[in-house]
Amino acid sequence: ACIRPCEPEMPPRRKRYCIHSAGKSLDFTEIFLFLLPALLQKVWIFGKILTGAGVPADTSLLEQTEQNKGAITMRGIYTPVTDIRRKVFTEVARMAYEVNELSDYEKLMRELPFKIIPGEEKSLRSSIFLERAIISERVRLAMGMSLRPLDESVPASEGLEHSVIADKYYEPPLINIIKFACNACPEKVIKVTAMCQGCLAHPCQEVCPKHAISFRNGKSHIDQSLCVKCGRCVNSCPYSAIVKTERPCAAACGMGAIHSDEHGRAEIDYDKCVSCGMCLVNCPFGAIVDKGQIFQLIQSIKRGDEVVAIVAPAFINQFPGMTPSKLKEAMRQLGFADVAEVAIGADLCTIDEAKDFMEEVPAKIPFMGTSCCPAWSVMAKKLFPQQAECISMAMTPMVLTARLIKKEKPNARICFIGPCAAKKLEASRRSVRSEVDFVLTFEELMGLFEAKAVNFADLPDNPEDAFNSASADARGFAASGGVAQAVVNAIKKMDPDREVKVMSAQGLADCKKMMMMAKAGKYNGYLLEGMACPGGCIAGAGTLADPAKSVAMLNKYKNEATMKVATETPYQDSLDLLHY
Repeated sequence: ACIRPCEPEMPPRRKRYCIHSAGKSLDFTEIFLFLLPALLQKVWIFGKILTGAGVPADTSLLEQTEQNKGAITMRGIYTPVTDIRRKVFTEVARMAYEVNELSDYEKLMRELPFKIIPGEEKSLRSSIFLERAIISERVRLAMGMSLRPLDESVPASEGLEHSVIADKYYEPPLINIIKFACNACPEKVIKVTAMCQGCLAHPCQEVCPKHAISFRNGKSHIDQSLCVKCGRCVNSCPYSAIVKTERPCAAACGMGAIHSDEHGRAEIDYDKCVSCGMCLVNCPFGAIVDKGQIFQLIQSIKRGDEVVAIVAPAFINQFPGMTPSKLKEAMRQLGFADVAEVAIGADLCTIDEAKDFMEEVPAKIPFMGTSCCPAWSVMAKKLFPQQAECISMAMTPMVLTARLIKKEKPNARICFIGPCAAKKLEASRRSVRSEVDFVLTFEELMGLFEAKAVNFADLPDNPEDAFNSASADARGFAASGGVAQAVVNAIKKMDPDREVKVMSAQGLADCKKMMMMAKAGKYNGYLLEGMACPGGCIAGAGTLADPAKSVAMLNKYKNEATMKVATETPYQDSLDLLHY
């Protein structure tokens, strides 16, 4: 091949140089257009590198987004872990309904692992004995008992006499790791896969700030002793051949509360943990388990107590074939005396927060954060103590609904049923214990339905049993952004000329970033909404359904409400009576 001027008959102003090879001629314009896509790809890659876009610092926005993605990866999928949890809840509920003698409970606790994991062959783990040992610990936790020590011989029923009661509160810790169920996943690793093409540009090597990448046998190689897990190589590889993997439970924890013990197994720093439960639903090995009150609730029902269920609006789409008008009858079949919607309390919470915002921002505090998500509220006060007064002191919808019912039925016992693990922690507070007696998740409630063989298809769809006492905005509390929108709408009704600026965050990593910005004065005058679970309550740790489908169903449920704004609630006059 050679380069020479093109034919002389070409006009001088259009004279150009061509490459002549094998009888063919290509001008530089054609060559440039041919190479343009590859050139643009390289410019995009190095532009990201030079600008720092997508390069995580200590806690970058990209990293937070990845955490939020991880936090919904397995949601709504019926996995073997989901199946085990469901079976444990069902069998514990069945045992509580059908058995009365302590000795019979002890016998069943020994037998349940064999019933849930039958046969002689392993099916899920390296040994069937390991599988059954894990089930035994799950049964204890579902009954509100603690994990047994690993270095002592302790019977499965140890401490049972303290759980076969109707008045047992949650004992810390709420979130537990069954150590011998943990896979000891690596905390954070960046490695080169077989997709590496050994390209000439090798941008991964060029961008590495620690010179940890070299080439061996024509492929990239990362020296893990030098790698600082910055992720620059991951973002620069045009073949996506470099991957960043992180322990799923730790990646889902927005508090950075999970680390490794001396054996490489996950361990929770309870000084940091706010019991959001995101680690629980993101552990692919089912090693993280929360305590339950299924057993105590059923003891109370069997004792003859008037137990009233208050159900969070996120129940929509959680139970296949269940409609709002079927739910009351389904709950009666479980033994509940009555059912109310927590959206009633959400209306009252909205009015409280709207009034507080108008009175206090910016006259007394620079901004105000919502109060209804306990994990978000605890996180904000724990990590930002100087801004603790900026988090609303309004009672949560759960507490307001419970107080409203106990005003009418002083002897009733209240069971909150919702999507949230952190509500269990909230209910264990001394200031709330007298209002809320039990907390169950939707997943635990499904165990009760299966134990009592409640067939949703056979339930009467009675319109008189439908919920009609709350506004559309109150039902919207279940989704991210819904709380703030409800408060804004209420303020507009109270003070039409008042402008309210809003910022919302979902997932504790993003909530922390929002609070850091607020601390720096970036959100003065704002209403801040924090949701610990990505997507909001409809994606809480105790939910069963795909959050994306639940959003669509929730919007339909909101549209069916006869009231639209919280200020329309008929319970507004009761609000002052609930403040004590």
